[in-house]
Amino acid sequence: MRIQLNTSGINWDRVVEILQKVEMASYTAEIHQTAFNNSQVVVFIFDTDTLIGFGRAITDGAYQAAVYDVAVWPEYQGKGVGWLILNTILEYCPNCNVILYATPGKETFYEKHSFRKMKTGMALFTDPGRMIEKGFIK
Repeated sequence: MRIQLNTSGINWDRVVEILQKVEMASYTAEIHQTAFNNSQVVVFIFDTDTLIGFGRAITDGAYQAAVYDVAVWPEYQGKGVGWLILNTILEYCPNCNVILYATPGKETFYEKHSFRKMKTGMALFTDPGRMIEKGFIK
């Protein structure tokens, strides 16, 4: 496996394909490219030349960070790829409180890595009806 820590040469259509395959929110390739380019930390994992997983974080570099879009192609799930992505992101956010929201049903993955459910978490989504339908909010 190969780790890439920048957005150079990324096939953004493949990013969309992976997000759709794992039933995560997906936008156009151009929107994902903008999101990753505007993130302080990006991680892409390849098996030879095939993109198999990725994630990103936005951070102030001092004490707060937010993790987004951690996704792994299904055939590679359960093989440490997700942990490699998450651990790499966390290495670039030392001493930060880290928040994220997980796809419903994937919370245990993050709990295994010391994340805990928040009692005070709040969200304002652009499409709350969709987020209710997907099980993210009540």
